[in-house]
Amino acid sequence: MTDKQTTLDKLNTFRKLDKFSTSAWEKRGLNPSDSVMCNRLQNLFNDCADNLIEATNSDFKPKQLKSILKSWLESVNSSDYDTEEREFICDYFDQLSKIVSVDFKDNLNSWLYGKVLNTLFKVTSFFKGQDKIIETLSQDCTQCGSKLETFITRKEEGIPDYSWTIIQCNNCNEFNLLSTGPNIKELRFGNYKSIEQLPKTEYTEEQANTRLEQIKFFRKK
Repeated sequence: MTDKQTTLDKLNTFRKLDKFSTSAWEKRGLNPSDSVMCNRLQNLFNDCADNLIEATNSDFKPKQLKSILKSWLESVNSSDYDTEEREFICDYFDQLSKIVSVDFKDNLNSWLYGKVLNTLFKVTSFFKGQDKIIETLSQDCTQCGSKLETFITRKEEGIPDYSWTIIQCNNCNEFNLLSTGPNIKELRFGNYKSIEQLPKTEYTEEQANTRLEQIKFFRKK
């Protein structure tokens, strides 16, 4: 069997998967999202696979295949989904990228965590294993008091303290403001999810807290 045929077979197998079935969610230890969202994503990934099948049959180059993946990824508004849903979506895009032999991790990290955060340092929680923790930053959730920990796995001199990060506690869903400090190259999130990055060149601490209060108000309505 040729490499091309192997790729086509894998894409067709992917297309036939019931990708957001109840059992697929349960395998991830999650309750299923609503059926409208699941059907929308199922159709999106099937259409993406169809495009890749057509491109493979037309002998598209890796750069062209990556453009197809990028176009479909950018059509998904990450703010419409919670963290677990976004990670599920990234898993499937990662599977497709591997089938067509395209390096797509940076695109997925940017979509999942935000371009600002991904440009400055690699967030290791999604694509990497449990790297050795060299330092742990901790702050208390302002609502429930849970420890919101950030695990530093790599540091490098000269990296600026670039952004404020609005985070959401996994325990009570309260929004909090995080600043990790300089020289952080790689990290993992603890008991929280990242919601929004605010560059310190554009936001003072007071302005970041104002944005935090806006998010608290509008997202809890």
